[in-house]
Amino acid sequence: MTHFGIDRLLADPDIRRPLDGKRVALLAHPTSVTADLTHSIDALIAAGLNVTAAFGPQHGLKGDKQDNMVETADEIDPRLGIPVFSLYGEVRRPTAAMMSSADVFLFDLQDLGCRIYTFVTTLLYLLEAAAEHGKTVWVLDRPNPAGRPVEGTTLLPGWESFVGAGPMVMRHGLTMGEMGHWFIRHFNLDVEYRVIEMEGWEPEGGPGFGWPEDRIWINPSPNAANLNMARAYAGTVMLEGTTLSEGRGTTRALELFGAPGLDPRAIHAEMQRIAPDWLAGCALREVFFEPTFHKHAHQLNAGLFIHAEGRFYDHLGFKPWRLQALAFKAIRQLQPDYDLWRDFPYEYVFDKLAIDVINGGPALRAWVDDAAAEAGDLEAIACHDEAAWLDRTHALRLY
Repeated sequence: MTHFGIDRLLADPDIRRPLDGKRVALLAHPTSVTADLTHSIDALIAAGLNVTAAFGPQHGLKGDKQDNMVETADEIDPRLGIPVFSLYGEVRRPTAAMMSSADVFLFDLQDLGCRIYTFVTTLLYLLEAAAEHGKTVWVLDRPNPAGRPVEGTTLLPGWESFVGAGPMVMRHGLTMGEMGHWFIRHFNLDVEYRVIEMEGWEPEGGPGFGWPEDRIWINPSPNAANLNMARAYAGTVMLEGTTLSEGRGTTRALELFGAPGLDPRAIHAEMQRIAPDWLAGCALREVFFEPTFHKHAHQLNAGLFIHAEGRFYDHLGFKPWRLQALAFKAIRQLQPDYDLWRDFPYEYVFDKLAIDVINGGPALRAWVDDAAAEAGDLEAIACHDEAAWLDRTHALRLY
């Protein structure tokens, strides 16, 4: 059986002993549960810890906020009587008042293994605040459901944002506990830090390849509905910077893409022509859908569904970032004047195109829009950055 950090903390009094007499705060969301599905905050209180505050990330402690840039207010928990501070409301970084609520901050968020998933940045901001205020941070480690493969280009200097905490590739291959070690080293943070490691996690073991078969899936955010989404997300998240629907307003968001008037079969054929190797490790299926809200709501959309699951999935062969980039390239080749890039504020960045904020630079968009650019041009950039990221982070792996 796989034991997550929260399970080990609760099972071993020796691990918990340094928390005796300390005020403890918990950063959590709906996925923050034990093996028996007890929420971490209730389990910690039942274990005798003095939990004095809770924090919620994007989408809230309750996980009820559906879309990006929908904020959560601070509140007093009506059952526990403790403050619940929002790190996706009036502030993104913990304030001095928030940090004064506890001595030790337990981070128990389920990540998806992608730089743009904002829980990664929230961890950095918590570590920076803890360093400033002399607090302690423990990460109660959880799996990276996308596993160890890394993919994408490195975020460039000056492109930092709430979806770009630092010079990381898109699919980073680390757990949050490991990521905390990288943040501390890269940003030279002087903070007391500890990872409560998992036991029995096998990131290279099938069929989960990162997600243990003995643990059920709970959405870490409203549109993270299953393991297939987690695998595809490092590519499909780029759809948020385009006019294409990522499937919000359907039951399978971020596992598909489409728009009114597209020809999915022609797009698939063009993808195969441009870079057949980038289609490996999954199956693409023609799909039609009518979103109930968000982009192209109440219109018939045509597109492709990504199946990175079952017999179609090859863990090392699947390259979601390349796959989605290839889809953009195919659309641009077939319809050179297609209005592809969405021009709107993305995660409170007002002066850059959303697709560039998502990728931490303009390279992917430039490659898509350059009719003369070939697959090997983007491949060369990505391969260099992926190798460099692996070199920088391999020694930090705990599992």
